[in-house]
Amino acid sequence: MSDKNRNTGDRNTGDRNTGNSNTGYRNTGDWNTGNSNTGYSNTGNSNTGNSNTGDSNTGNMNTGNWNTGDWNTGDRNTGFFCTETPSPMFFDKPAGLGWADAYDLIPFVDLPVGCKWVDTQDMTDDEKINNMSHQTTGGFLRVLGKSIQEAFPIAWEKMDEETKQRFIDLPNFDPDKFFKCTGVDVRVKSRYITLENGDKVSISNESYEALQAAVKTE
Repeated sequence: MSDKNRNTGDRNTGDRNTGNSNTGYRNTGDWNTGNSNTGYSNTGNSNTGNSNTGDSNTGNMNTGNWNTGDWNTGDRNTGFFCTETPSPMFFDKPAGLGWADAYDLIPFVDLPVGCKWVDTQDMTDDEKINNMSHQTTGGFLRVLGKSIQEAFPIAWEKMDEETKQRFIDLPNFDPDKFFKCTGVDVRVKSRYITLENGDKVSISNESYEALQAAVKTE
């Protein structure tokens, strides 16, 4: 086995594969022809499900992309046998945005979750002893071992106020649901009012205090 390929499985023609019969790169499953797949029989890329021909699917048998359900030809579906691409929702309510615009609203956060590829020179001595395959693969997958709700508060404390505010200003922002999803509690710090139709609207501290003062004088 050449040092160039760093495969630990069999019949691989790509690089850094730990499964078998892969022709792509960084696959940990078997029979993948794409790249960065952890499932089986994928011809797309970055799939964790099985038998996908699209990309970034966690479900199975999808020909579309970013699906968590099965047998979808559309994109970003969580159900089954869907051919349409649903509109994005924020906090369980429609946002009236396209997917590209929705993604642009959300700041990138690098969270210590899941696994991370670590080259041999960056491994600890214990990691080298416990993962001898690094000698042929050039590294190993380090398990980071934190849930989203554990990792996000750590990242939140390092964010500047402008980035934090971008999260609070997301459409349909709901501090209770934000806490459930991220582990970050902004319910005390956030200022929001509930409209007659039940929607919660985030407002500035100045506006909130002015509204409270106006209510008291009525």
